[in-house]
Amino acid sequence: MTHADHHNSSSLSITEAAARILHESSIAALVTLIYAHEGVGAKILIEESGSQTGTFGNDEFDKAVTQHAAKFLASRAEAATFDAQDFAHVSDKWRDARVLFERIEPEPRVVVCGAGHVGAQLARLARLVNYRATLIDDRADFVARERFPDHDIELVAAADWREATRQVIGTSGRGVYVAVVTRGHNEDEECLRAVVEARPDYVGLIGSKRRTNIVLQRLREEGVAEDRLREIRAPIGLDIAAVSPEEVALAILAEMIAVRRGGTGAPLSAWRRK
Repeated sequence: MTHADHHNSSSLSITEAAARILHESSIAALVTLIYAHEGVGAKILIEESGSQTGTFGNDEFDKAVTQHAAKFLASRAEAATFDAQDFAHVSDKWRDARVLFERIEPEPRVVVCGAGHVGAQLARLARLVNYRATLIDDRADFVARERFPDHDIELVAAADWREATRQVIGTSGRGVYVAVVTRGHNEDEECLRAVVEARPDYVGLIGSKRRTNIVLQRLREEGVAEDRLREIRAPIGLDIAAVSPEEVALAILAEMIAVRRGGTGAPLSAWRRK
């Protein structure tokens, strides 16, 4: 096999691995050698499990890159460059090497259970920040296309809340952000029964402390594990004293983004007041 054939084969393997990762709703780091004495342009795809596709041609360096990939993925950054000497003890040949880490993950998707005033605005707002959006309701007229001319908002008329929510989220909740904003306790519970099974990256429940506690207690009595219940953000959203449906939707989306990016939700100017 010629060098060109090997390069093409490696690129194909990485492409296939990346496609599988996205299909499985998993995450990985794609690492590219952007400066070195040789092999510039070589790539390694490192999955969350530590599995590796591709090589830089040096086992010691490959191992160091794989170990650093775990830290990169935990940081939630989309991309970052590093000098080899910052994270690896390598030979002189690789000491000046520089690598680019890029995050491979599913496109973020907001699933909204309930197409009332808040839910409708949340779906529209999610699209404005380029998140995929799916809006579910058991009232067909609430998810009629004429209400949502943006065809990038997926509309689902649910015959059964639990089954419709399960179908939309799929078997893995990776990259999925769920807002349960239905019109009542029973609808909330049906949605949450499906949501806790998939364990999305984010799940929030609208309502007062009293209302949300009632729903969570019912799920607890049905045997839903406490660690699953703790993952539910209830009441939903950040405290921005929101009043209008648009403001409430903004508070919810802001919390989703903070969870995705690892933000705190604190004012950036807080340091000035210390």
